[in-house]
Amino acid sequence: PNKKLNHMSRKEHIIRSYINAYNQFDIPGMVANLHDNIVFKNIQDGETNLLLQGKKEFRQQAELTKTYFKERQQNITSVKHSEDHTEIEIDYYAVLAADMPNGLKKGNQLRLTGKSIFKFSDDRIIELTDIS
Repeated sequence: PNKKLNHMSRKEHIIRSYINAYNQFDIPGMVANLHDNIVFKNIQDGETNLLLQGKKEFRQQAELTKTYFKERQQNITSVKHSEDHTEIEIDYYAVLAADMPNGLKKGNQLRLTGKSIFKFSDDRIIELTDIS
């Protein structure tokens, strides 16, 4: 049982490191625990609107989206471990740094809740799905 607990707390530590890096716009920190073959999916209203494959694509997207926000904060409200993945629920807050194609304006505040599902391989995040 102890080995399993250690395994879970290690996963949770990796997830919290990723979220902290995200909140601080720290791209090297965000990709530090990613598997080279990371698959990232963003699902909004049941539709996949972004699919990235590999660390390089992920890094490029992270650099791009960093410019969209003046401020952003993901707060973890719950963590659930299961055999093959860990799911977190988050409260998300952001302030836009630029006008967006969807009509949102610079300075607008976003508040939403969502969840992220992390899958691991060799203590690295190999799959990350953001759902809002």
